[in-house]
Amino acid sequence: MSCRKRCKREILKFAQYLFRLITGTLNTDSVEDELELSTVRHRPEGLEQLEAQTRFSRKELQILYRGFKNECPSGVVNEETFKDIYSQFFPQGDASTYAHFLFNAFDTDHNGSVSFEDFVMGLSILLRGTVQEKLIWAFNLYDINKDGYISKEEMLDIMKAIYDMMGKCTYPVLKEETPRQHVEVFFQKMDKNKDGVVTIDEFIDSCQNDENIMRSMHLFENVL
Repeated sequence: MSCRKRCKREILKFAQYLFRLITGTLNTDSVEDELELSTVRHRPEGLEQLEAQTRFSRKELQILYRGFKNECPSGVVNEETFKDIYSQFFPQGDASTYAHFLFNAFDTDHNGSVSFEDFVMGLSILLRGTVQEKLIWAFNLYDINKDGYISKEEMLDIMKAIYDMMGKCTYPVLKEETPRQHVEVFFQKMDKNKDGVVTIDEFIDSCQNDENIMRSMHLFENVL
């Protein structure tokens, strides 16, 4: 089995572990059992540092690390593999574009790969971060060109990618102009000074003070 296939298999295992961690079905005894069944071959040098920087416990980090790195010693995932894995969760649509944007959000140093450290830092924010931390992360996802602002076209690109990914799951079936209509509504609320771009302060303020936008943000979190 190639490294790429093994890595893909292990990351899918990682997703299962993550689901069990989130839902609380991964108890202390099962954690001990999992750790006894297989020894981590490549322990991350910064495990203690990651424990301090994230909201994951040491045991959680060990399990996540094994699922991510155990059979892929390079310890990184490239965009092609990331897209391949992510698309399996949305077989009814085309997840490639959204996976591209999501990959770039995790790839914080923009080197074309996501390391375990990159991934676990992002997951810590998304799963256990404060509302403000999650909104800052979401802003960076929408800020495609990383210029510190969200343009209407950037928001539209993300929105279209989400609808493409959901595919036939939307009911009623959405019209082609629906993403742009939604973006127009969001942008009108967020762009307080009407300068054509949304700053991070405008984004956070709008999301925290608008019940409908917050509800939409929670819906989008479900695809992560």
